[in-house]
Amino acid sequence: MELLKADGITKRFGGLTANKDVSLRINQGEIVSIIGPNGAGKTTLFNLITGVEVPDSGVVMFADQEITRMPSPKIARMGLVRTFQQTKTFRDISVIDAVVTGRHLHDKTTLLGALFSSRSARKERAQSYQKAMKILEFLDMSERYTTKTQNLPYGEQKMLNIAIALAAEPQLLLLDEPAAGMNPKESLRLMETIGRIKSLGITVGLVEHNMRLVMKISEKIFVLNYGEVIAEGNPEAIRNNKKVVEVYLGRQKSA
Repeated sequence: MELLKADGITKRFGGLTANKDVSLRINQGEIVSIIGPNGAGKTTLFNLITGVEVPDSGVVMFADQEITRMPSPKIARMGLVRTFQQTKTFRDISVIDAVVTGRHLHDKTTLLGALFSSRSARKERAQSYQKAMKILEFLDMSERYTTKTQNLPYGEQKMLNIAIALAAEPQLLLLDEPAAGMNPKESLRLMETIGRIKSLGITVGLVEHNMRLVMKISEKIFVLNYGEVIAEGNPEAIRNNKKVVEVYLGRQKSA
């Protein structure tokens, strides 16, 4: 089943074309990676899919519903959730409080109920913390629940971003360079975590430069260059694609 479908996505910023006629499909239950050189338009594509930016042309469908010009919070509420590259989203709050913020899109408590701490508000708050703790346990971070987010090691700050996204109850989780800056041990933990997220029935899409991770976990890969899709296929096909090797993988090996 096609969970996400993008057709003919184009976005220009002044004289720069960030994405040009990009089309892709992500099926339910897949792990799909989008790779390419710096400046290829990968993060812009995520922004267009999730409503952070609006395409100049093209159509985005999620779960058989058009979301092309839908606001980001509504898209996230539908189950299309993404992380961002930066890790310092929250500071001076505890890890578990940060995860609970990921559930705000699903809060049913009214402002009046929250102000007066109604019984339903207290119940919903307790349930949010219970679910947040389960997510931290799933990510092997439960011992960190009282830690201030700013005091987490870098790798765990990246994992916290994933925890916050999971709290939003995604059907499709888009990860923007989740392994950036991670050491090999942290990258291995991330790779195992993504596999376990898939086992929960969550579809995963990622933008990533770590080719070892991409080739090991992806079922399908799209390659962008100068804003255009130049190749798509399984890891073996991408590894052996001469054009991809020329514009990207060859640079990776030489680096």
